Amino acid sequence: MREIVMDTETTGFEPEQGDRLVEIGGVELLNHVPTGETFHVYINPERDVPEDAFKVHGLSSEFLADKPLFRDVAQDFLDFVGDAKLVIHNAAFDMKFLNAELGWLGMPKLPWEQAIDTLAIARKKYPGSPASLDALCRRFGIDNSARTLHGALLDSEILAEVYLELIGGRQPDLVLGAGRKSSDSGPVDEDWRPRPRPTPLPSRLTEDERAAHQAFVEKMGEEALWSKLG
Repeated sequence: MREIVMDTETTGFEPEQGDRLVEIGGVELLNHVPTGETFHVYINPERDVPEDAFKVHGLSSEFLADKPLFRDVAQDFLDFVGDAKLVIHNAAFDMKFLNAELGWLGMPKLPWEQAIDTLAIARKKYPGSPASLDALCRRFGIDNSARTLHGALLDSEILAEVYLELIGGRQPDLVLGAGRKSSDSGPVDEDWRPRPRPTPLPSRLTEDERAAHQAFVEKMGEEALWSKLG
């Protein structure tokens, strides 16, 4: 299963009021394990923005002036994402901006059902507790000391760790040899599931043990659970 843990940075809160994307970061997971593949780009928002709007990102209008426009990176972004699930903290916000930018270009929008919202997962799992990315890092003991400024790629990398903790670490999809190519030692069946043994294992009870158990059950009478269930 392929997933992209991602984050965006923007000039504000509402694309319909002229706010734009300024950064996109994404980290690829395969079977809940980071592959090392990432997507990261800064974007020229094509608008004048007050400098204090970028303080939280550590960016500036001058820094973004020579960066590509969204139209220049949109297809690369869609190619990287493909049909993978998008793991996003407060997914409604990022999806709103991504789909606004894609819509303005007449490009296919990302289906809302493609997103997995880690904020919703955290609130459901820990109701009433703080659910910000920083708060979840504290809960799970994840080092976010490098997060002095908000950056899309760094936040994606941190969110990937948080996401794995929210879903129970890597245990749910732990597969021995995960990521091994078919050429390593034969093809890998990704759909493998355990099946019943063709020949049941022989019983380890001795005849004396079986007889002793039967005598014990008979002493309990017909109302005993073992007698009812046979």
